[in-house]
Amino acid sequence: MNPDGVPRKVLFVAGAGRSGTSTLAGIVSKLGMHVPLPEVPPDDSNPRGFSEPQWVVDVHDEWLREALVQVSDSRPNAWFETGRICSREPARIRVSEWLEPHFDQHPELVIKDPRLSWFLGLWRVAAIRTGATPVFATMLRPPAEVVGSKQKYYANKLGSAHLAASWVNMLLHTERATRPAEGDGGRVFVRYEDLLTDWVKTTTALGHSLGLQTIIHTRSDQIREVHRFIDPHLRRVTSTLDDLALPKRLHDLTAETWEQLNDLADEGGDNAHAHATFDQLREAYVELYEEAEAISRSTAEHARLQARRRATAEAAAESRSLADRVPHDVRAAIPPSVRRAARKALGRERDDQP
Repeated sequence: MNPDGVPRKVLFVAGAGRSGTSTLAGIVSKLGMHVPLPEVPPDDSNPRGFSEPQWVVDVHDEWLREALVQVSDSRPNAWFETGRICSREPARIRVSEWLEPHFDQHPELVIKDPRLSWFLGLWRVAAIRTGATPVFATMLRPPAEVVGSKQKYYANKLGSAHLAASWVNMLLHTERATRPAEGDGGRVFVRYEDLLTDWVKTTTALGHSLGLQTIIHTRSDQIREVHRFIDPHLRRVTSTLDDLALPKRLHDLTAETWEQLNDLADEGGDNAHAHATFDQLREAYVELYEEAEAISRSTAEHARLQARRRATAEAAAESRSLADRVPHDVRAAIPPSVRRAARKALGRERDDQP
């Protein structure tokens, strides 16, 4: 606890990228919670800022590269790959040691990053080791809007089906990862629409539900600052699942997942019956993905061969470029037989040439 008697807490804002996580993290930070510095700077995709600690983004990128997992990865097995990193003691120590000094700035921290869900188990352990209570807020935005926003601002070339599948994968496993565990202080699910429509009511309910003293006892000047921060036009992409033209089974599973997640945001909706439903949805998604993976091996193999051909062509082009940089007088001093052998190796002369 700090001298004012406010116990340590860490609010983890989870969910898919482009689902309103930056908006929620920005609101609670302006109400007094602390985003560890330095923050990721704003850009054209999010001109009001991300409210993300740069260190968190960097360490998550490092771990995702090691695990060969993408930020928007649709593979159910990707969770096993990142889970291996979550179980490492050195990684837990590293995060705990990073968290500890930030409590000197404020007893209630907010950690947000679209990559966060992949490592929630690690962050939960690290927070508890610092004497803090972990609490979770998962942002909910219609999947078609998330997909459309990613396509608009991130120039994603993998297609709507991939992005919808990655949304299902992310949200189903985030729901599982944030279920109550020993040492936790609770979780909430927040609709992006509710946040934009009435942020005061939505954020106040979040603060009371999670026992965040900074939110419960906020000041009027901070409230005015959030009013200036919230832009009614933040919801710049609106579309429906029908607009995405998804394969039918993926369309139906995405729609069902969204419907069930919406129920979690209602009072009393986060219960054992809902948890069982989500377990069934995860099993259905794994089954769907495994079927799709099994019948698309030829596509994967073709992509691998194309990548290898491109790499070979690029290496040959680089070799030719290096050879062309050799001065003429140096090349002239090389015996003709050696030059011919070199040209053959680079594919610049056929074997049957004299």
